[in-house]
Amino acid sequence: MKVFRHRVRVRYAETDQMGVLHHSVYAVYFEEARVALMREMGLPYDDLERRGVLLPLTELKVRFLKPAYFEDVLDIDVEWSLKGIRLFLTYTVYRSGEKIAEGETVHVFTDRNLRPIRPPREIKGVFHRRM
Repeated sequence: MKVFRHRVRVRYAETDQMGVLHHSVYAVYFEEARVALMREMGLPYDDLERRGVLLPLTELKVRFLKPAYFEDVLDIDVEWSLKGIRLFLTYTVYRSGEKIAEGETVHVFTDRNLRPIRPPREIKGVFHRRM
């Protein structure tokens, strides 16, 4: 399994009154990492959408281990697997090499009307070649 790494810096607006990265922002970071992964793989989201292929989110899980703070630089490792019409992604968030959070998202391939579809062969091939 290959791992893709994406780096983010915690912005002041993303922290709560206690100076801690707000829990809701992890979903945004996961999406940012996922979009960067897809771009790196040669499957930019906007290209998929132009082709009529969507990947709506069906599940989101986050486990918080330690807080992150303003100006922290976080590395988000993303691993993926494709099973049928579902794309499974796992995320591990590190600050200076220390794991501070982990999460998962599940996405389903759909058409523009949100009807489930099998991923097109060339898309499936990209995911399997990168594993």
